[in-house]
Amino acid sequence: MSHPAMIFAAGLGTRMGELTRDRPKPLLEVLGRPLIDRTLDLARGAGVPRVVVNTHAHAAMLADHLAKAAPDALISHEPELLETGGGLRRALPLLAADTVFTLNTDVIWSKPNPLQLLLRAWDPARMDALLCLIPLEATRTHREHGDFSRAEDGSLERRGGAATAPFVYGGAQLIRTEAAAVFPEGHFSLNAIWDRLIEAGRLHGVVHPGPWIDVGRPEGLAEAETFLGRQDRVRQCS
Repeated sequence: MSHPAMIFAAGLGTRMGELTRDRPKPLLEVLGRPLIDRTLDLARGAGVPRVVVNTHAHAAMLADHLAKAAPDALISHEPELLETGGGLRRALPLLAADTVFTLNTDVIWSKPNPLQLLLRAWDPARMDALLCLIPLEATRTHREHGDFSRAEDGSLERRGGAATAPFVYGGAQLIRTEAAAVFPEGHFSLNAIWDRLIEAGRLHGVVHPGPWIDVGRPEGLAEAETFLGRQDRVRQCS
């Protein structure tokens, strides 16, 4: 049995510059397909029964697209940006589940499907959230240092004051909604939830082998087109 999914699509996309002046970042295209459509593919591939998408920037344009591409998707509109944690908190009544996936739209995944990977590794006896992690060396166009270190049992710690950490958060997780519900409604990051879970020993990670492409900046779009175009050629020749 799968879980509902929250797709984060409300951001301003400021790192994309002029590309997001007249459209939301999730509607930027890679090889002719909007980023959000590729994210919806991951949800469908994992048998997700319900999808909720939050909107803010260019909300009407995104809603019009979803009406065609995913007519069953529910929209959680944010008149004011609530960030990732606040967006999840606001969408809880629409998600209507104890455990949900969350997905970012500004990344490109290689196989396996990260949601299927999360499902196989999920252990509710030990976890309140399970993050899909990418080895730092398997990331592309990612300018930041790693985010987490991972113990043998899968539990996570922050990079803290270290110069780097071996794993990057890939933008997909499985999380108990109770972890967000304990926060008051309003503006806050998923990081606030994760910090609380780290203290309780309830934040874990599963490793995706990559490659994984950060599409948060214009150069990420070009890298994604190169990567996916190469994959298409390999499939055609096999």
